[in-house]
Amino acid sequence: MTAAGGPAGRRSPGLRVRRGLAALRLAARGGARYARGAPRLFAAAGEHRQRLRNDLALRTAEDVAATLGTMKGVLMKLGQMASYVDEGLSPAVRRTLGRLTDSVPPMSADLAAQVVAEELGMPPERAFATWDPEPIAAASIGQVHRAITRDGRAAAVKVQYPGIAETIEADLGNVALLRRMLKITAPAQDVDALLAELRDRVTEELDYRREARSQQFFADYYAGHPTIHVPGIIGELSARRVVTSELADGVRFAELAGWPQAERDLAGETIYRFVFRSLYGAHAFNGDPHPGNYLFHGGGRVTFLDFGLVKHFTAEEMAPLAAMARHLCVDCDPEAFRGAMERAGFLVPGAPVPTDAVVEHMALFYDTVRERGPRTMTGEYATAVTRRFFDFRSPLAAYARIPRSYVILQRINLGVFALLGELSATADWRGIAEEIWPFVQGPPCTPMGEAEAAWRDARAAPAQA
Repeated sequence: MTAAGGPAGRRSPGLRVRRGLAALRLAARGGARYARGAPRLFAAAGEHRQRLRNDLALRTAEDVAATLGTMKGVLMKLGQMASYVDEGLSPAVRRTLGRLTDSVPPMSADLAAQVVAEELGMPPERAFATWDPEPIAAASIGQVHRAITRDGRAAAVKVQYPGIAETIEADLGNVALLRRMLKITAPAQDVDALLAELRDRVTEELDYRREARSQQFFADYYAGHPTIHVPGIIGELSARRVVTSELADGVRFAELAGWPQAERDLAGETIYRFVFRSLYGAHAFNGDPHPGNYLFHGGGRVTFLDFGLVKHFTAEEMAPLAAMARHLCVDCDPEAFRGAMERAGFLVPGAPVPTDAVVEHMALFYDTVRERGPRTMTGEYATAVTRRFFDFRSPLAAYARIPRSYVILQRINLGVFALLGELSATADWRGIAEEIWPFVQGPPCTPMGEAEAAWRDARAAPAQA
């Protein structure tokens, strides 16, 4: 019986209840823990009170990491986001939740081998010259094993957890409460369209054939790039629940955080260039920017992993995004900016909100690219962006929308800025943006930009020949 079959759908209501109850019990344990500690917190003062508060938060984070790591699926993804979005968390709490971004309890070696055999038609010991039964990473939907192909290539083999499709369907079925909450806090928002888009994007992750196509698309697009590397796909060893790619090495995000600031700046610049060059150049966005999806090599070189949540945009969908950035940051034309927002569907046309209030609310999201010069990304800025995103008290809230096509792009606000803030990355973000914006196409403003310009020229040469 496969995870995507009909029986899974019939079982999903019961599973949805069980997983919903598990999440509720997790919340209840946290509430009880704080209730028990409340008298001590009330009686304590100063540093002692802060130590007690930190201890409670750490024990709660350990419970969250243990529970969601075992549950996997959508709920685990929420825990991953919490580990790097809120800069108000203590370092110990963030490290604890950070376990969800790198490794979680894996499935057994026998179960992983069974999935490989079902998908590739033979056990991993026959499909590969060498197969390591111990996974090198385990995440929310699948886990990764090292292998050597029959023709001698080192490979990373991602194997999907059996039953994860049913689990995700159960998690997505628990959004009824979210739907009701959003209807109250954002009455102008088409919540059903939002949830439909999220469902489509998340369930797409279950088809590793689609992920393989997306990863190869990015690998081809960035082939030969000086700092961006995407491992190529080994198609003959990939299927619906198994995807095999070139094996990449490098250090994880936690180790990068201990490197000199200059190295962190370069890594941040590469991540920024990858996100926005992909968006404006390739019209594609990889919507899962969390620390476990990067490997770092020094000198700004970064390997990008996990392309299960990719959105491709049409030229028509990209046009208003470019217009918004141009009118606000280059033309400094508030009315044109508002018009672009309305055409994109981010703002109800004719909303009774002054244009200066619209600009004041939205300007924070563009703050790093409104002026030239060095700017350090901070956790405080990332948190301010996140809080502004969820600011339902703003006069704009009743008239602001997230069009279905752009739902996945909000991960820039909720993920990318948080990562760059974690690195305290410093760069002339406006200068880099001008290189990438198609309505400016500015000259290189950094050594990395010069190397990227040479790469683009070399890539364009065969097309012009």
